[in-house]
Amino acid sequence: MWAKFMETKSGYAAEIWKELLNNCAVSVRVVKKSGAGIADETDECEIYVPWGKTHVAAEILRKS
Repeated sequence: MWAKFMETKSGYAAEIWKELLNNCAVSVRVVKKSGAGIADETDECEIYVPWGKTHVAAEILRKS
């Protein structure tokens, strides 16, 4: 089960957060807000993390 963690204003920012969380052993899914398809640099995105890792992702976000 995936939980919505945050929203970003661009696909570029979403990829940066994805890299950071992946390097800290947290899986990430990036979903375009406008629907299906691959996100590009200008699309607003939502970032999802596994349900049991939301507290870990929040701590990583707080420390960065």
